[in-house]
Amino acid sequence: MTTDALTLRLLDEPVEPRASGALWIPGSRTLVVSDLHLGKSERNARRGGGFWPPYENTETLNRLEGEIAALDPACVVTLGDSFDDGACVAGLDDATRGRIDALVEARRWIWVTGNHDPAPSRLGGESVDTVTLGPLTLRHIAEPGAQGEISGHYHPKASLRIRGRRIARKCFLASADRIVLPAFGAFTGGLDVFDPAFEPLFDRDACVVLTGTRVAALPLTRLRRMAA
Repeated sequence: MTTDALTLRLLDEPVEPRASGALWIPGSRTLVVSDLHLGKSERNARRGGGFWPPYENTETLNRLEGEIAALDPACVVTLGDSFDDGACVAGLDDATRGRIDALVEARRWIWVTGNHDPAPSRLGGESVDTVTLGPLTLRHIAEPGAQGEISGHYHPKASLRIRGRRIARKCFLASADRIVLPAFGAFTGGLDVFDPAFEPLFDRDACVVLTGTRVAALPLTRLRRMAA
């Protein structure tokens, strides 16, 4: 099924994976994004890795602002690794810092702690390790056995062969118990959904939701056949 958005249910709570890689929770009007990794280019240069095109902050914020404009959320939750490391906040240029400040000041904003960075200080909003929204728990890294869990960290991606051509997409990985979001940041790699890291979290009933210009949902078992 291919569409602009679709509805899944976690513990009977509707959640909507979006083509951008964001997750919309309509019941609480909460927009969730994960792994923005803002400042990745700056961090790479700072550590002697050379200079990458410094556009990832602009691209990532453009898409985030687009989702906020489309949905008008009451709350935005970033599920950790919002910055590529703790020093990236200090490395923001004035224009980027101003855009982030404007977003944070306009509504409730919650920064969840990630493994790359602490929840950022000096940027307003709230900094926490987990967020509870009714039956749902939002955190950076999934915990085996959790139910109603929304997390990030793994940057799931899927590859498949269509008409003899192999394509790869960032994707959501979802089951009745949990959903792992793709990385929202522009300069982020991904972990294949068939990597052993996902085995403690998902069984054969899981599905992937491919992102891009539209979302497309596939059972994990069907994806395995298409990826061959």
